[in-house]
Amino acid sequence: MSPTHVWYVSYGSNMSADRFGYYLSGGLPPGGSRHNPGARDATPPLRSIPVDLPGTVYFAGESPQWGGGVAFYDHETPGDSVGRGYLVTPAQFADVAAQEMYRVPQHGDPLEQIVTAPLPGGRHTAGPGRYETLVEVGQVDDRPLLTFTSPHGAEHVPHNPPSPAYVEHLRAGLRESRGWDDAAVDAYVARLAGQGLPSAR
Repeated sequence: MSPTHVWYVSYGSNMSADRFGYYLSGGLPPGGSRHNPGARDATPPLRSIPVDLPGTVYFAGESPQWGGGVAFYDHETPGDSVGRGYLVTPAQFADVAAQEMYRVPQHGDPLEQIVTAPLPGGRHTAGPGRYETLVEVGQVDDRPLLTFTSPHGAEHVPHNPPSPAYVEHLRAGLRESRGWDDAAVDAYVARLAGQGLPSAR
């Protein structure tokens, strides 16, 4: 029987529950420049959990939503990174992935079926886009922990620090999911970017 829910693991701005909520309910997230169409099912996640990621998170590219770089996950380069898992339906997972690629969620998205079965080798490439590589990073409660990223690794693209608006959502997510104070949040985010970032204060 196919699972009714899977874990979507965020490692960037979606670690903020408020920001992630705009992918489900739709609308313009604070500090953003583009409206999210929202998921077909706007029901909030059943649960959220902190996730330790066996890989490296880095910033690259240019975000049409925020300006500046966005977070990517290189699961093949060892690192000490963190994420946040949301327990959502397969359809919600597919709809979030579609919006990350600036598409409108569609009925019959093949990703809905893909995430309900084990990924061969723990990885599936749905396309060449920046968030079309699906990676399984573990399991919790017999459900897969799934995230998406780009097909390239951290060493194959120029890095680009995120905008202040993006950083604020990331900071909020780290505080919510980890209970970290500002000093711990600042240190983690600065380490990810490899350089100083705008202060939250």
